[in-house]
Amino acid sequence: MCLDHLFDRNVAWAQAKTRDDPGYFVRMAGIQSPKLLWIGCSDSRVTANDVLGLDPGEVFVQRNIANMVHTSDMNLLAVLEYAVDVLNIEHVIVCGHYGCGGIQRALGDERTALVDHWLQPITMLYRKHRKLFDAIPDPAARIDRMCELNVEMQVRRIAAIPTVEKAWLRGQRLHLHGWLYGVTDGLLRDLGPHLSSIKERDELPSIDDRARQPIEPVSGMRQHALAAFNAV
Repeated sequence: MCLDHLFDRNVAWAQAKTRDDPGYFVRMAGIQSPKLLWIGCSDSRVTANDVLGLDPGEVFVQRNIANMVHTSDMNLLAVLEYAVDVLNIEHVIVCGHYGCGGIQRALGDERTALVDHWLQPITMLYRKHRKLFDAIPDPAARIDRMCELNVEMQVRRIAAIPTVEKAWLRGQRLHLHGWLYGVTDGLLRDLGPHLSSIKERDELPSIDDRARQPIEPVSGMRQHALAAFNAV
């Protein structure tokens, strides 16, 4: 089966871009200098540039099932090293999303070799704290809670990778963030942790403590509302 309709859409898109902004592709052909690295889920509904409202060239992206950070993942390690050491990015964002199919899979009973090997850290954390999760009566809320906890776990994993440690030791500005995206409202939520040094990383509570002490992620709209309320 051919995909000529996609080539047609590409032509229409390129012509529209050039018509609306004649210098668009000239700028895009220049050297990329993003300040953000986005580590997100492969879910087709969550694309970094669209979610952030940024043009191509402004975000360096690595995506995988359930936004996992494996220290054996050569793809992620290479992307991270290139982003930190070559592009000198300043912010690494681990962004999960509510209703994640990977998280749902990790909490279920179906098992296959590759997918479930990839998701095993989530599965093991769920099993370790199963009483806490099973106490959440709504299955969707249970999955969303694990989506939150998974982001926190992956930020901690990024912070322990030597590329990040070395950057901090040489005084490079590098900030790690944990975010969540709501597919039902299009809003990002700030979850944390936010880390800028080895000291901050080492002072974090364990992920097991965080499982017992949930926090409410805050969207940008909520932040604006709180700021307006406090200013009164």
